[in-house]
Amino acid sequence: MRMQRLNSYLIRVLLILGSLVAMLPIYMAVVNSFKTQGEMFQSFLALPTTLHWENYSDAFNKINLLGSSMNSAIVSFLGIGGIVFCASLAGYKLSRTSGRLSNLIFFLFVASMLVPFHSIMIPLTRVAKGMGVQGSTYGLALIYIGLGVNMAIFLYQGFVKSIPRELEESAQMDGCNEFQTFFQIIFPLLLPITVTIAILDFLWIWNDFLLPLLMLTDVNRYTLILSTNMLFGEYNKEWPLILSSLVLTAIPVILIYAFFQKFIMEGIAEGAVKG
Repeated sequence: MRMQRLNSYLIRVLLILGSLVAMLPIYMAVVNSFKTQGEMFQSFLALPTTLHWENYSDAFNKINLLGSSMNSAIVSFLGIGGIVFCASLAGYKLSRTSGRLSNLIFFLFVASMLVPFHSIMIPLTRVAKGMGVQGSTYGLALIYIGLGVNMAIFLYQGFVKSIPRELEESAQMDGCNEFQTFFQIIFPLLLPITVTIAILDFLWIWNDFLLPLLMLTDVNRYTLILSTNMLFGEYNKEWPLILSSLVLTAIPVILIYAFFQKFIMEGIAEGAVKG
């Protein structure tokens, strides 16, 4: 009994220490975002003597927060919508279709998850330029759909297996075609895994830097992360403004993740059991 309590206390201490280590970068970013450049270099961990709120107003204007946020929102929601729509249909069909061809297609989707992005980014930019979508936020969303469907198909395919086929047979007996059966019967049952996929893809797309850097050429179309990068000069780095802009960039992600955390955990748990 004592050993169990000791192990429990030890686990709690380790979890607390791990949480403190994870929170340290957030603490440093928030605290130093209210300092001047000189005060920040004196001590990174000390609290600011005076709260310099002008850092946030300057960052708000310099990164064009409203315009950049709108670009990020357009890319994120179009990308997530396309991923959910395509992957749910493909995952459902692959799960309900048996045969070598279906298994081969599913294997190719899963195998593509192992291909590192850095090995395809140069050919990808050439393909995007040839298609005429380079420099467009809508073209960027299209590329995110292509890069994100493989993981989503893998999750949907495993989740659909848990849904009884009798539901589809009953719907077909009532006169529903295959699309009606999917959208009216099956898709509502996929809500836990759909929310999980949507939130994870939102975190990925909203925080991504490399792909927008490769695809977007017009400053007015920059995403929020890409606009923040403009604060890094060759000879001058305004660290308080950079940290302020990073805090502003992270706020939507933190709020959305905190609000949907329950659904994410449920979706991952149910997907793991049912898959």
